[in-house]
Amino acid sequence: MTKADLVENVYLKTGFSKKESAEIVEMVFDIMKTTLETGSKIKIAGFGNFVVKDKATRRGRNPQTGDEIEISSRRILTFKPSQVLKAAINGSEG
Repeated sequence: MTKADLVENVYLKTGFSKKESAEIVEMVFDIMKTTLETGSKIKIAGFGNFVVKDKATRRGRNPQTGDEIEISSRRILTFKPSQVLKAAINGSEG
């Protein structure tokens, strides 16, 4: 599913215009992005949690040459689905 598909679904289910639907979807993504950039967690009941985690600098190995390299510290985004979503995906009621 693409962003355009999300806009189309919002348009069909709400009765808003396509332009309004696109603005709503964009706003939701902007809010989520801004929240995650600050390092805050997003918890959506019945769906799951988005969490930004810090990964420390670590030693790694170049798989082509076998040389040791340093992998720099960075932030990663993780998603953990809720039990309700897991149940829905697996075809049972949550």
